[in-house]
Amino acid sequence: MQKIFGNLVVALVFLFVSVAAFAAPVDINTASAEQIAEAMVGVGESKAEAIVTFRKQHGAFKTVDDLVMVKGIGEKTLEKNRANIMVKAGAVK
Repeated sequence: MQKIFGNLVVALVFLFVSVAAFAAPVDINTASAEQIAEAMVGVGESKAEAIVTFRKQHGAFKTVDDLVMVKGIGEKTLEKNRANIMVKAGAVK
């Protein structure tokens, strides 16, 4: 019984990781704070709100590297999330 349960847990973890790996990157210029928080590792609601607030106050991000201008977002966070985020040309909000 424990072996079946263990195999089930492993299968569920594999499924979750597989789905997350194929998720499309989020456009940080158009995404809501909720979408940003879901997509970015180590970014919760408050940091995601800070990203949206910064975007509203300063305009669209030109590159994903501009994200480090947001207080609380550093190089490490940016590097962890480079595959999860993007800046789409022409999709500025």
